[in-house]
Amino acid sequence: MTDITDAYFSNLIVRLEELKQTLAEPMAQAADVILDAARGDKRVYVFGTGHSHMLAEEVHYRAGGLAFTVPVLVGSAMLHEGAVISSVYERTQGLVRPMLERYGMQPGDVIIIASNSGVNAAPIEAADYAREIGAKVIAITSIAYSSAIANGRRRLADAADVVLDNGLPPGDAVLDLEGTGLRVGPVSTAVGVTVINAIFAEVASELSKSGDAPVYLSANMPGAAEINQKLVRKYRPRNPHL
Repeated sequence: MTDITDAYFSNLIVRLEELKQTLAEPMAQAADVILDAARGDKRVYVFGTGHSHMLAEEVHYRAGGLAFTVPVLVGSAMLHEGAVISSVYERTQGLVRPMLERYGMQPGDVIIIASNSGVNAAPIEAADYAREIGAKVIAITSIAYSSAIANGRRRLADAADVVLDNGLPPGDAVLDLEGTGLRVGPVSTAVGVTVINAIFAEVASELSKSGDAPVYLSANMPGAAEINQKLVRKYRPRNPHL
């Protein structure tokens, strides 16, 4: 392993160890919010623009994942239909509401919104829309990043019921390329995926105590087809991506 690859691994490991402590309380709060929704047969939506949308895909129809999660996936807000225009989209006011309306979010639902910078229009509007209809908002964001660039603007953290501060620096990348002024090694996706999977594991553990944890199996595991088909039949009416 070279010095820089070792540095990346070490940096990420240190950050995750720190987050185990600093996020212990807000992660417990997030798990409680999601548990309340699950026990009321509600849904947990996951939304992010740009690279943050990968957290929504991470939890969707995932082996070991919870079946009541619903990814908010709109091509123009992602990267595959045009990365440059998606960056414009996430900064444009007024585009998120019609996008979310097609998902049928209801009072008592939860939406997890990932935005590392925490200041773009799309994630903040998503949070406002969710709270208007009575859904709870959990934010995964960098307080340091959003505080550094807000310049008086509202931040996602200001619009959320539970804030999970990923502790990352402005700009996301954590490694300096000596003599260039450049930084490489973004970590927000790795951190975000770890945090959201840890919370869902806690939720599943609590639900399993009453024998009601709707968890998908890997398609290659014995009995997976029957279990997964049953879950899909139950949750497909409110998940357009199943």
